[in-house]
Amino acid sequence: MTRPNLLFIMSDDHAAHAISAYGSVINQTPHLDRIAANGMRFDSAFCTNSICAPSRAAILTGTYNHVNGVTTLDTHLDNSLWTFPDALQDAGYVTGMIGKWHLGHGPGFDPAGFDEWRVLPGQGHYHNPVMLEADGVIVERGGYVTDLITDDSLDFIDRHADRPFALFCHHKAPHRVWEPSREHFTMYDDLDIPEPETFRDDLVGRAEVVQAVKMRMMDLDPIIDLKSPVPAGLTLDEEISWRYQRYIKDYLRVVASIDDNVGRLLDDLDARGLTDNTIVVYTSDQGFFLGDHGWFDKRLMYEESLSMPLLVQYPPVVDAGSSSDEIVVNVDFCPTLLELMDVEIPSSVQGRSFAPLLDGSAPDDWPQSMYYRYWMHHDGAHDCPAHYGVRTKTHKLICYYNDPLDQPGAHGPTEPMEWELFDLVADPYEVNNVIEDAAYADVRLELEAELSRLQITVGDTAYPPPSARKN
Repeated sequence: MTRPNLLFIMSDDHAAHAISAYGSVINQTPHLDRIAANGMRFDSAFCTNSICAPSRAAILTGTYNHVNGVTTLDTHLDNSLWTFPDALQDAGYVTGMIGKWHLGHGPGFDPAGFDEWRVLPGQGHYHNPVMLEADGVIVERGGYVTDLITDDSLDFIDRHADRPFALFCHHKAPHRVWEPSREHFTMYDDLDIPEPETFRDDLVGRAEVVQAVKMRMMDLDPIIDLKSPVPAGLTLDEEISWRYQRYIKDYLRVVASIDDNVGRLLDDLDARGLTDNTIVVYTSDQGFFLGDHGWFDKRLMYEESLSMPLLVQYPPVVDAGSSSDEIVVNVDFCPTLLELMDVEIPSSVQGRSFAPLLDGSAPDDWPQSMYYRYWMHHDGAHDCPAHYGVRTKTHKLICYYNDPLDQPGAHGPTEPMEWELFDLVADPYEVNNVIEDAAYADVRLELEAELSRLQITVGDTAYPPPSARKN
């Protein structure tokens, strides 16, 4: 078989529950659904740190953030570190990175392992974005960022379609502040988007530090985020609903642009006869709260933030319309793609290839739990607490250790440790913290032991050591 190409499409902050292939009740994504219809939908794909730069570093290196050093938004990826694009390049692939990089710029931090790259500086802009290339080249042109990233991706494929290529098409959207294209500017104007089941969650019983996070609808800036002054005369409840509609409609409008442009890429592969020999991956760097629990943004280990969309199409290996509920995490992407592309996986990679899952079965020893850690304590904007935890197929244990630990971009004060425990079968929306429920005492002990085991396995450090825990 000819060596497969790779088209790796990643958006920023695209929640799985804003994709119709995942059963979204708020929008339709027909072109993303094409990938699911022609491949596999992963229903238990999770990030190991729900924030942009750390997740991207985990994907590229196949290592956890305490290993690759990208723990917060204020840490950058040392481009002397091995990444799997390096391995693809060494194996003879022509490699390209187009779009959002967000892992630092300048000597020591510019993209490495790519024959060509054109990336946004930092977050970049939705309209008329400046982009950067190697050797300090600055590219300025007019247009909408999602269209332009796709234009450049199509150009890359056109110039390299006659040899094995690996293209990383990284969209800025749907990152805050959600500026739609002209084509989608009035989309949903005549609709009210349904509020999520937990939109009015009062967070009673949750950790105090969770109740204090600044991610509620009232924390959105009316002019910058919502692009409108708040109408006069609204009650508080009416204003919260108004804010949600302003927020979610723009979010879905920028997602619609992603979907249209994914369609352009898929059509191009079809037209070139490359579909059967190209691994197509669609994912996002993490999930996002779409009014769930009354929140926007991500960071917390709750399901909507923790879950990543992951769609994989590769006709020779993946059955059309298949799905998997086995646990996979972002550090697994690297070894999986290397295996599928017949490139050696170095021993330094901490992830495990999920290529065996693509035929619809799972090895007997497939992981039944995953480890998560968010380091950026009180970032100054959202005030999310530092925490780590374990998720199994049925339960989730979260330890808010609440200490910045001198991490760049993390701030004090250090606060008392708190815990949450959720029964994901009985309470899939995570509204009932059962950490003090005697009926779950054994479950808690089991999960604490599993959390410690995972930390030892990945080489992370518990805080404080298990022997010092009192609660």
